[in-house]
Amino acid sequence: MFQTSVLASGSKGNSILIRTGKSAILLDAGLSGKKIIELLKSINVSPESLNAIVISHEHGDHIQGAGILCRKLNIPLYITMLTHSVCSYRLGKLPAGKTYFETGKEFEIGDIKIKAFQSSHDVIDGCNFVFWKKGDNKRKLAIATDLGYSSRLMLHNLQDCTTIILESNHDVKMLLDGPYPPHLKQRIKSRQGHLSNEQAVGVVTQVIHPGLKNLILAHLSEKNNLPKKAEKLMNNFLKEVDHNLNLQVSSQYEATELIDV
Repeated sequence: MFQTSVLASGSKGNSILIRTGKSAILLDAGLSGKKIIELLKSINVSPESLNAIVISHEHGDHIQGAGILCRKLNIPLYITMLTHSVCSYRLGKLPAGKTYFETGKEFEIGDIKIKAFQSSHDVIDGCNFVFWKKGDNKRKLAIATDLGYSSRLMLHNLQDCTTIILESNHDVKMLLDGPYPPHLKQRIKSRQGHLSNEQAVGVVTQVIHPGLKNLILAHLSEKNNLPKKAEKLMNNFLKEVDHNLNLQVSSQYEATELIDV
């Protein structure tokens, strides 16, 4: 077994479950501990099965419930040293401890292997990730969100993955015509901001391959995007190239089904 579920994704909070038959981890915990537990139970996953929480970066929509859950479930936190240095006061005490990982290096939690690679976001040491099950290199999960552009490094890491969770944050016209002040619009559009629907399609054009089974669009803006817009644009491309993968759009409020990586 090697599965994932996007528990929640968006500016109000992010958390993704990755699990095998032996190990289970959360990537980010940006909602209240209570809400994350509710979301896990909604897909019939026991919170007590979690072995650790991995943090991608320090923004509140990725760390809000991390310290609480680490204390409640007595599990360790995995985080880069730089990220921890700017948010340790918000995480609080970590009774089960913390482990620092390094961007660009591989590490393990149980039988889950993880590679962290640099993300282009306005944070101190942001990471995206590839996950795979020890002893099984044929199935890989890539998670690429909170990034302003598709770097060569990111494209390289997404190349042979069987499941990709990819940011599709905004529709450019909705963003430009929307209610955000000019400085915030510029931040979102910048190389340290968020990928648009069009940029997400651009990423997939460069990494799609016959073995890609699942694509989950994530971190959609509630003010500057619509799920149907993001899904339609990506679906149009997939039809053009005749690739029949499982395309889903994640939600801020409901977990996706458990997806076999």
